[in-house]
Amino acid sequence: MRKLILASLLILTSLSYAQEKSNWTKKGNINLLFNQSAFNNEWLGGGTSNIAGNVNFAYEFNYSKNDWSWDNRLSAAYGLTKIKGDDITKSDDRLEFNSIVGKKASGHWFYSGIVNFKTQFDRGENKDGAYISHFMSPAYLQTGLGMLYKPSATFKLNIAPVTGKLIMVDGQFTETESAFGVAQGETSRKELGASVNVYSKYEVVKNVSFENILNLYSNYLEDAQNIDIDYTLNIVMKINKYMSTNISFQTIYDDNAISAAQVKEVFGLGINYGF
Repeated sequence: MRKLILASLLILTSLSYAQEKSNWTKKGNINLLFNQSAFNNEWLGGGTSNIAGNVNFAYEFNYSKNDWSWDNRLSAAYGLTKIKGDDITKSDDRLEFNSIVGKKASGHWFYSGIVNFKTQFDRGENKDGAYISHFMSPAYLQTGLGMLYKPSATFKLNIAPVTGKLIMVDGQFTETESAFGVAQGETSRKELGASVNVYSKYEVVKNVSFENILNLYSNYLEDAQNIDIDYTLNIVMKINKYMSTNISFQTIYDDNAISAAQVKEVFGLGINYGF
C-alpha cells in the first residue's frame, strides 16, 4: 500500500511534464532559515548559546484549460537545533503533497476532487528520548469529493462532504499500545467524514505577505463533533530578492493522536531562491 501511494505521487508529478506546456504554470522556492544566539561566560543576563537551521521547499505545478483546473503543491521542511551542551535535535520535519482537480460548475465554483498526503523524513523522539516515529510512520492520506470556490489563485475554499482518510503506522509503534489513532496491534486506521480546506495569501503591506492554510476534518464514524484542525501561518518580510525574515506558526488538534493542541513556531533570517 505504501509503495503504491508513493508510486502514484510520482506518476502524478511526471504527468505534469507530459502535458501541453502552455496550459501549465510552475513555480518553486527553496528557503534556508537560520537563527543563532551566543553568550560568553561573563554574560550576567543568563542564557544558553544555540544555533538552528531549517530548509523549506515548495513547488507548485498548476494546469488550466477551458473548464478544467488542476492545482498541485509539493512542500517539504527539515530543521535541526543545537543547544550548547546538548545533542543535536530535530526542530522541523514535514513532507506534504496536495492536489485538487476542478470542473467548472458556475462562476467561481467547481466540482472538485482532492488528494492530500503527508508524512515526515526522519525518525522522531519524545522528550524522554524514546523512538516514536519515522518516515511513513505515521503517514496520512485523504481523498474527497466536493465543491471548490476559487475566485483567484490566492484564495481557495474546498468543501468535501465525502472524504476518506487513511492513517498508516509501523507495527512496532502499536505493539503495546495505540499510536496516532491506530489501535494496538494494527497498522492502519480508516475513517470516512467531511473536510474543509482554505488557502489564502495576501500582502498586508509592501514586501510583507501572509499565507494561511487551514484544514478541518470530521469523522462521521466516530465522535463527529470532534473536529481535527491543522492551521499554518507563514509570514514573509522581504529584505531584498534573496533575503527575508520568516515566521512560521502551526497548530494541530487531533484528539485521536493526543488530547491537546500541538504548537510549533519557527522564526529566523531566510535566504531564498525562486525558480
